[in-house]
Amino acid sequence: MNKTDLSGKVAVITGGARGIGLGCAKRFIASGAKVALWDLRGAKEAAAELGPDAIGVDVDISNEAAVEAAMNVTRDAFGPTSILVTAAGMTGQVIPLSDMPFDDWCRVINVHMNGAFLCSRAVLKDMIAQDYGRIITVASVAGKEGNVNSGAYSAAKAGIIGMTKSLGKELATTGIRANCIVPGLIKTPLMEQLPPEQIEMSLSKIPMERFGTIDEVSSMIAWMASHECSFTSGATFDISGGRATY
Repeated sequence: MNKTDLSGKVAVITGGARGIGLGCAKRFIASGAKVALWDLRGAKEAAAELGPDAIGVDVDISNEAAVEAAMNVTRDAFGPTSILVTAAGMTGQVIPLSDMPFDDWCRVINVHMNGAFLCSRAVLKDMIAQDYGRIITVASVAGKEGNVNSGAYSAAKAGIIGMTKSLGKELATTGIRANCIVPGLIKTPLMEQLPPEQIEMSLSKIPMERFGTIDEVSSMIAWMASHECSFTSGATFDISGGRATY
């Protein structure tokens, strides 16, 4: 594992109990950071396996009061936050938009779009006070291209891309950078929630003819979270095996 210098940094990782979020946590700790895993469930158990440089906070990131409470727990444990990775997510139902219940639409938008907003706003208080921070939002190639029968998920990921572009420009004259990573299909527990035909369709669009790995995504995120990512803000970093190249 190539290590990026994150010594002395405190990172909040949503969706940190599994998948890309947990992969980032392991890499961050190996690179010298302290990490708060935020997840709907399982965060404390995952943190316990990572050792003393991690804490787990069970939190619904779509709930404003819950996010503020989680921020206070993190600050009390490790001090001010300097890195945020918004890796929490859900696929939602893979069905035509005409058949999607409104409650299901709202649930996907709340977790992805509103969760990214609430968590970004919460950590910015610490980052502005330090005049330093790195916000990495995790979107999806679905937010660029739109996946068939995944209207809510595609809309939410497109919204995250747009929010990050705006935030990156807003913060450009400060020491804070906000950038977005845009994965294609990555071999994670979230991928396993998809119907087999959806997985095959997505794989057929990848020129490299394989899925991405958690290690490949977390490696790029670690660089985006470091001081070396200094002249980029509001950008989208593609990691889709050649599927999306714009």
